[in-house]
Amino acid sequence: MNSRQRAYLKSLAMTMDPIYQIGKASITPEFTQAIADALKARELIKISVLQNCADDPKELADTISKRTHSQVVQIIGKKIVLYKENPDPTRRRIQLP
Repeated sequence: MNSRQRAYLKSLAMTMDPIYQIGKASITPEFTQAIADALKARELIKISVLQNCADDPKELADTISKRTHSQVVQIIGKKIVLYKENPDPTRRRIQLP
C-alpha cells in the first residue's frame, strides 16, 4: 500500500465509528475470527481499545493484522484502523486510487 492509498483509507476512516472494542480479555480467538469476518464484509474497520485493556494499541494492531492477514492503516491514541481487500473482485466495496 502506498502513501496515497493510505491517505485515502484514512479519510474514509475519519467518519467511521468503531465496530469492535478491545477490553480486559484482550484478543481471544473468537475476537480474531469476528475481526476477520468483519474485514471480509467491510474491508475497512475501526477498533477501539478500552481504558481497562493493559496492552499497547500498537502491539494489539500488529497481532491482529498478522492473525487476520490485514494491513494497519493507522493507530491514533486508542483507535486502530485495519484494511483488507476482499478477495472476490465483485464484492469489493472500496476502490483504491
